[in-house]
Amino acid sequence: MNAATDITILRQSLNSTKIVLFKIGKDSLMLRISKLTDYGTLILAQLALEKEGIYSAHQVAESTHLARPTVSKLLKALSQAGLVTSQRGAQGGYTLARPPEEISAAQIIDALEGPVAITECSSEHGLCNLESFCQVGSAWQRINIKIRKALEEVSLTDLQQSTQSTTQQNFTHPLNRRNKLS
Repeated sequence: MNAATDITILRQSLNSTKIVLFKIGKDSLMLRISKLTDYGTLILAQLALEKEGIYSAHQVAESTHLARPTVSKLLKALSQAGLVTSQRGAQGGYTLARPPEEISAAQIIDALEGPVAITECSSEHGLCNLESFCQVGSAWQRINIKIRKALEEVSLTDLQQSTQSTTQQNFTHPLNRRNKLS
């Protein structure tokens, strides 16, 4: 490897999704994506509401209640990733590049944060010094693959549907289950 290759690998590694365990409330935990990814998903969902039509960054900002510079930045990234298309000119604007059921949560995260990697060795170009000696790295890699597959199975259409009650009914965090048993 040379210095240019090392810099490219470092940039790719720095641009991978960081999913952080975040405590909300007394007994609740969640895996957290960045606020920009959350906003980007909101923008895509808004564009998906209207099947036909092109919307300016200004219109998207108004309808999502997000700041116009943030919307413009996210639309540019989503366009570069091929999730939205843009048209220039007085009648220009943005629209989804394909139907919402064909856009996955994994694609949205990849576009705005880079590929999901829960540990350094889970990323495409892991830079962990301990990787050759690590006894748990392969387990984390398997977990990362399962998370990736789960994200690929959730479409933008699925994200738009209200699943709050379903989530609360079907998911109890393992730590919460343990507390209930004692």
